[in-house]
Amino acid sequence: MALAPPSYCFVAFPPRAKDGLVVFGKNSARPRDEVQEIVYFSAADHEPESKAECTYISIDQVPRTHAIVISRPAWLWGAEMGANEHGVCIANEAINAREPAAETEALLGMDLVRLGLERGATAKEALDVIVALLEEHGQGGNYYEDANSYHSFQSAYLIVDREEAWVLETVGKYWAAERITEGVKCICNQLSLTTKIDAEHPELRSYAQSQGWWTGEDEFNFSEVFSPADDHLACCAGKDSLEKQEESITAQTMIDILRDKASGVCIDSESFLTTASVVSVLPQKRSSPCIHYFTGTPDPSRSIFKPFIFVDDVKLVPKAQSPCFGGDDPARKEPRFQEKPDRRHELYKAHEWARAVLESDEEQGQKLRKTMLELEKQGLEAMEEILTSNDPLDPTEVGDLFYDCVDTEIKFFK
Repeated sequence: MALAPPSYCFVAFPPRAKDGLVVFGKNSARPRDEVQEIVYFSAADHEPESKAECTYISIDQVPRTHAIVISRPAWLWGAEMGANEHGVCIANEAINAREPAAETEALLGMDLVRLGLERGATAKEALDVIVALLEEHGQGGNYYEDANSYHSFQSAYLIVDREEAWVLETVGKYWAAERITEGVKCICNQLSLTTKIDAEHPELRSYAQSQGWWTGEDEFNFSEVFSPADDHLACCAGKDSLEKQEESITAQTMIDILRDKASGVCIDSESFLTTASVVSVLPQKRSSPCIHYFTGTPDPSRSIFKPFIFVDDVKLVPKAQSPCFGGDDPARKEPRFQEKPDRRHELYKAHEWARAVLESDEEQGQKLRKTMLELEKQGLEAMEEILTSNDPLDPTEVGDLFYDCVDTEIKFFK
């Protein structure tokens, strides 16, 4: 069984998080050379009978989908992480479980992230969407753009809104979920739910019994029942990073946690790299906007987190989007992945230069890092002003916020 890449997702609620804010973060660990793009889709109405063309299969479309912004591996339809206009954030983790994931092409865990965002106006609604689609279509298919090896995983999700979070863990069509409204929570590439289960598949326990994994007499512990025999370890690196924070958790705290290589939260190994990261700040006060910071580039310790706010007239950012190959895309044709096209976008290419300079660790690298952090700090401070202001947000001022940040970063690297 292939090992799932060691990604981490976090959420912190008040009073651990600052000033009535819910803070969400995710590092996406993926194959080192994979490109992630940042894509915005506006809310849309759909014709009856229309289909949503997911990565491997098409499913029935709903009458209306919400506006979303997502970070996704550029070859697939779904998302590693993202947010919608209603302040719902979702990230997923590839999971190893006792039961291997199906190799049949179905919905990827990443497709379900996007579908949850497009169709759920609250965290609980998104959870209901994901489990209903799981029941109807199942999960399966290659997680990587790779014709030479087939990696299929089960999935876990962290689904967050301004009021609550749900940890959803799935094995095939079976699932369990825990509701969280306080403190901090980390999920990684191992099952984490134990005996506190707030919602579950109606046949979850009878299925576990039928497989001989649970007697029906002991207390039902989800991760003990469904984890591989040799794999029930605590998801410690991320949990420790979050729990040892003595001060209130802010966007900056979450960014620092995601950048931490010593703890293992920021992965940079022979096989995997943190190819993109996100931090979202969801104020519990509904009159304040949610703010989502995306890197769109690999290695958060060498990337700039750039803010995005949902307004009616968001300016699209083609420089953070990969080239489109349409029907000729080797990921869309069968047999799949016979070629690997160059999916690098303009921001990614500009950032490659910065990574090379930073890795050389000469004087120029140190200067560059200082300036990058200064650019990021300006963005964080401007967003802090928006959050603490009593004036209503002027949509015209933030419609091109992410566009301007990407543009400034590219010009700066050139």
